Order: sequence, then structure tokens, then C-alpha cells
Amino acid sequence: MSNIEKITAEDKASILVEALPYIQEFYGKTIVIKYGGNAMINEELKQQVMKDIVLMKYVGIRPVIVHGGGPDITSFLKKFGKATEFISGLRVTDKETVQIAEMVLAGKINSEIVNRLNRLGVHAVGLSGKDADLIIAHKKLAEVHDGSDSIQHVDIGYVGEVEKINTPLINDLLDKDYVPVIAPIGAGKADESFNINADYVAAEIAGALQAEKLLLLTDTKGIYRDFEDKSSFISTLTQNEAKKLINSGNIAGGMIPKVEACLHALDSGTGKACIIDGRESHSLILELFTSQGIGTEVVR
Repeated sequence: MSNIEKITAEDKASILVEALPYIQEFYGKTIVIKYGGNAMINEELKQQVMKDIVLMKYVGIRPVIVHGGGPDITSFLKKFGKATEFISGLRVTDKETVQIAEMVLAGKINSEIVNRLNRLGVHAVGLSGKDADLIIAHKKLAEVHDGSDSIQHVDIGYVGEVEKINTPLINDLLDKDYVPVIAPIGAGKADESFNINADYVAAEIAGALQAEKLLLLTDTKGIYRDFEDKSSFISTLTQNEAKKLINSGNIAGGMIPKVEACLHALDSGTGKACIIDGRESHSLILELFTSQGIGTEVVR
């Protein structure tokens, strides 16, 4: 007999009752979800995330989805014979690479997410950051930390930094009962396209909307003081502690944009920011509707 079959009707009722105060807390609130990592690759996890979002919608939450697509971009670049390089967790992006990224993000991935949500009974709308000037951006330089307080700035091509979010457009869609699904491509003022890290876009949108919560899905349990020592996992991290861990090099690579995104979201007025393990079944629901939650919460 499976564990699911062993759960009694009373157990199921208790689970629903436990969720009640959290449903009340988040009713009518905006929550921004950065959807990425293995949860975008594994077919079972894809469907679980979509169902979590649909449940959120049906209990009165206003979800906004910002998605990544790094593995798909890397795969397409390989087909075109282009190598992939990352600096401080950001993809080095020449003109051809940004064109491929836009094709993959705004075309393939965005439409797939929208279709899945629509099939599950919610009205989702796919948007590129270039639609209605949703995301105005300018060039971003990568910051390279050397283990001290010294920082080097490196030009990595058509990688963008958000300058402005068309907040009224997103709020209008939310007010009309749509779920916005946003691809992280920004429009430059000289008509160029910028590939923007989806964590940063999610943080900017969360701040612009004054969202109750920012949830970043990733492929680790959360943040560690020493990634090689799994006993050093951190469930709650202050902004000052996070900055020290970045400067010391303890937080490195692809985790840097995620932590910086949390810090920026909090500074911009987002209520809470969490990095959660998207490999765990129904991670969004576990984070929102259970007393223990999962992942690392970054707080002021």
C-alpha cells in the first residue's frame, strides 16, 4: 500500500485546515513566481508547478509568472555551433545569441506555459518584455567578486538590466482575471533586445507590483554557508548576512543573481522573498500553505 493510500479522510481534512490561515493571508495578494530550473525540464514537475499555480489562482491569489529557459537556450546555441560562457551567473550574450534567446524564451517556452495553464482552466496571457514596452532595459555589466570588497565590472554583451516596468499593464491583466506569463526579454531605447536574467526580472516586477511574496524556484534546497557542507543550510537569512556571503564568495555562480534578486525585491517593497527547491513535488504549495515551508527566506 502506498503512503498516499494510507492517508485517512481525517488526515486530508487536517491538511486543508492547516492551509486555511495561509489561504486567508494571501487571498487577493499578488505573488510573483520565477519559474525555472529542473521544474521546467522534468515533465512530472512541470505539471505539478502548473497545478500549484492554478490552485493559487482558484483560492484568490493573483499569481504572476516570470520564466527562465537557460537549458533550452544552451541547447539551441549548441545546434548553431555556439559555445556558452557564464560570468557571475550571467550568460555572455552576443547579437546572435540574444536573437536565439528571444526566439526560445518568447516563442517556444512562453507559449508552452500559457497553453498548459489554459488547459488546466485558468486564463493565461503570454508576454515578452518587448510587448507594450513591458520591460525597458539598458546594458548590464557583470560584477565579479574576488573574495574581498573589490568588484570588477565586465561587459558581457546584450545582457540587460531593468530600467522600467509597465506596471499598469500587469495590474490591468490581473484585475481582469488573467495570469501574466512573462519572458525576460527587455526592449532597449535604441530598438535593441536584451536578454535579462529571469531572477532579476521577477524581482523588479515583484517590487513594482508591491507583491506580497517573491518565490524563486531553483535546483537546490536553498542557501548554504558552505555548499559542500549540507548541515550549513540556512532557513532564514538577513539582507546584511546575504551581502557578506556574496562578498566572501560563499554564495557564488548562479546563486548570486537569485540572492541579489531577493535583496532588490525587499528593498523595492516586496513583503517576503524565498528561494525554494523546484525539484520537490508541489514546492509552491508547500511554501505557501504549510507551517514549516521550504527553502531559504531572505528577510530585512
